[in-house]
Amino acid sequence: MKELSKQVKALWGKKSNVDGQELWQPLVVHLLDTKNVINWLYGHWLTDGQRRAVQGDLSEEAGQQLAGFLGAVHDLGKATPVFQVKKSYNGDQDLDDQLMEHLIQVGFDQLGDLILASPRESPHALAGEALLEQFGIDQTVGAIIGGHHGKPQSNVPRTEINDHTKNYWQVDNLVKAREGNWLKVQRELFNFCLQECGYQSASDVPTNLTQSQAVLLEGLLIMADWLASTEYLGDDRSKPLFPLIPLHNSMEDLDLGARFQRAILTWRVEDQWFPEQITDIDEQFQKRWGFKPRPVQRQMDQVIQDATDPGIIIIELEPGAGKTEIALEAVEQLAYTNGEQGLFFGLPTQATSNAMFARVTDWLDKVAKDDDAKLGIKLMHSKAEFNPTYADLKIPRAHNVEGEGAVTVNSWFSGKKSILEEFSIGTIDHLLLMGLKQKHLFLRHLGMSGKVVVIDEVHAYDAYMDSYLTKALEWLGAYHVPVIALSATLPIATRSALIEAYCKGKYGKKKVEGAPSWDKNQAYPLISVLDGKRLVQKSDFMRNTEKRVVEVERLSVEEEGLIKAVLEAVEDGGVAGVIVNTVKRAQMIASQIPKGIPKLILHSAFLAPDRAEIETKLQGLIGKKYGKRPKKMIIIGTQVLEQSLDIDFDIMFTDIAPMDLLIQRIGRLHRHDIQRPSKLVTPQVKIMGINDYGDYGSANEAIYSKYLLMKTDQYLPEQLTIPDDISPLVQATYRDDGEMEPDLREAKRVFDVKHKEELDKAEKFQIKSPKQRKSIHGWLDSELVDANKDEVRAQAAVRDIQETLEVLMVKQVKGDYYLLDGQQLEEVDSKTIAQQLIRIPAAVTPRIDKSIELLETQTAKNFPDWQADPWLKGALVVVLDEQNSVELGNWRIHYSRKFGLSYEKADDDEKQAF
Repeated sequence: MKELSKQVKALWGKKSNVDGQELWQPLVVHLLDTKNVINWLYGHWLTDGQRRAVQGDLSEEAGQQLAGFLGAVHDLGKATPVFQVKKSYNGDQDLDDQLMEHLIQVGFDQLGDLILASPRESPHALAGEALLEQFGIDQTVGAIIGGHHGKPQSNVPRTEINDHTKNYWQVDNLVKAREGNWLKVQRELFNFCLQECGYQSASDVPTNLTQSQAVLLEGLLIMADWLASTEYLGDDRSKPLFPLIPLHNSMEDLDLGARFQRAILTWRVEDQWFPEQITDIDEQFQKRWGFKPRPVQRQMDQVIQDATDPGIIIIELEPGAGKTEIALEAVEQLAYTNGEQGLFFGLPTQATSNAMFARVTDWLDKVAKDDDAKLGIKLMHSKAEFNPTYADLKIPRAHNVEGEGAVTVNSWFSGKKSILEEFSIGTIDHLLLMGLKQKHLFLRHLGMSGKVVVIDEVHAYDAYMDSYLTKALEWLGAYHVPVIALSATLPIATRSALIEAYCKGKYGKKKVEGAPSWDKNQAYPLISVLDGKRLVQKSDFMRNTEKRVVEVERLSVEEEGLIKAVLEAVEDGGVAGVIVNTVKRAQMIASQIPKGIPKLILHSAFLAPDRAEIETKLQGLIGKKYGKRPKKMIIIGTQVLEQSLDIDFDIMFTDIAPMDLLIQRIGRLHRHDIQRPSKLVTPQVKIMGINDYGDYGSANEAIYSKYLLMKTDQYLPEQLTIPDDISPLVQATYRDDGEMEPDLREAKRVFDVKHKEELDKAEKFQIKSPKQRKSIHGWLDSELVDANKDEVRAQAAVRDIQETLEVLMVKQVKGDYYLLDGQQLEEVDSKTIAQQLIRIPAAVTPRIDKSIELLETQTAKNFPDWQADPWLKGALVVVLDEQNSVELGNWRIHYSRKFGLSYEKADDDEKQAF
């Protein structure tokens, strides 16, 4: 290592006072730590696929060399007077004075007297980029330094040093500045970074990076910087990573190599997955699932295995036919083929994510045992900490994993770093957020770029969300990430849009080389594989399952008539499923079921523990691995029953919905090969809410497009043959029929207007498509600031939903506080209290900021100790009375553990400002 001047070694990069001990980190130490970390991440953490994406046209050696240089030079902007005169965060004047004295002693004369007019104009990330511009580094590389705190600069900072000369060189006069200490020190440090990374001069550093290269390098730099800035793993002082050093110590007192090696060994508690090629699909199925594949599963996986350059794969197969097993089998093959080492499995809801998490964890456990490895996994949604399977992984194994072949959770991968964990299961939002402008978006792209991505229920999203999905697919295509999309009911137009978006990202244009009618293929089942630029489609599958004929009846009755029909259907036994479109309607129907008839209600308006308990009970009663199926039962629920839950009804009653969603619901009817009551041997579905053609009730029409309901009504048959009728009915519903009668034409006009409005709204905060020869300057300009605040606001942005309040709910009885299950608050731990989450309907909190302010005041008054509790800090609490009720604003809300949260207008004398 080249000997550095005393001026360079005196520059501080970090400083702090911890428990009375004054600590610092020399700037050059942090730069070398970060260089060491990013080099290790590049060589050992990135997947082969990610390295190829980062390298682009560079050689593997040149790619790693560039990454190391970015790590070494990333905080060059701290070698400026504007940074060196900064005060310590905890206001330790003695620490500041000692470091300043040292700087003055080594030759930075009069630095202590420096007064700057505009210090905020030159934050160190911008300053670093400006200095690199001064020293001749290409703007596509410099932009990465300018954005390493999460957001790139809007433009190349060509005039920054001239505009704020004193911030950089302590004097305003450019001639004097060029003769002073600061420019010499900056150039010395810059040249040191070049030489540490094997460059002789600035001209050796690569130029003209593509946007996709720059985004991944930015993400890698942010990750390396954060890791090199972490003093202890999980704040556990027995597990040091890169701690600050006492003020009297210097760079010479550190063995930087040993420090780095110790840190990596402490941080890296998991192994990497090295997938192997699958040579025998039948044997692999038997090993992973305990059974041999069905012919359609074997043939679909064979098509995937035959691809030489697999990109996006779309699997269209009826509910219950084993799409998940096909997908996870394919994940192993694709990870091997494409050089990936992880998985993101995206699902529509938290409920479906929880259900899938258990299945993927079981699969991953077998993968880990096969490889004799410890593999990390992350459940990604706002209530993940309360998932029992996830909690079991976290508590005993987070830091101290006993034995190999384990599935683990590393505590470092939390918050914005969550997506960096190799195996992630979560709501689709985490994929859609790849398209939303928000700070540190680079980390999300980095995390997704090293995985095989699986999207379940890909039909389940509206035009607004589809806009974010296609944007995410463009970028996944640019990174050559293999994507598997699963659906039972996919419109042809959606299939084409997904394939073309991926192709555009990978090759710069949408043109797909396929059969002339690939974008009109109505075959079913169907697998579509983009192999390079060539689209391969297969639909001639051997089937060993019998076709099912479902009897379809329109049922036009009020609630009383519905209850009578349901009771008659199960009078001799059986499990009836009643799926309706609103929580209120589900509660109303459930309340009218006579006592003595077993029933269960599931919707989104339950406390998190109650909902988890109901979901577990439901799966246990009528799931694939049920114990004793009830002789008679009525299950009432909302749309949460239609997606990814492997449950089985003997007969179904459902509100009208668009054709694809209706078929999804019908997929929960006679799903398994079991004995049925004699009256229910034939699958039957009763469709409610069709008052007349074009009249489906205000509630149904508020949720679903009237046009799609009319098309569904128009094509809904009296008998539905599964799987033969699935694709023809879905395509008929979603195609443009040309000539239409006046009412349908008007409904179509309204539908088209809303569709365009959704697309325009979605585009407002979306990143642009990947560009080949353009820097990342301005990439996140006009970002959605609210989305940076928390996960909920970000999810609302990509789902186009009204922001709602998530609160804890407890009750007060005679001055004491209780959970709603009867446990006294002071007798349970903080984590249990933090689980009592529920979302308040938007109607109850129209002025959400006012509501937050009021609840913050009430929470601080009633529970002052919570602000010091890591589980409860920042929580908002709604306190119910002894009857489990409370008035909020113009509404009276009530909670029942059986029926969930309900609300109604309060009397005038009960109203309060909310």
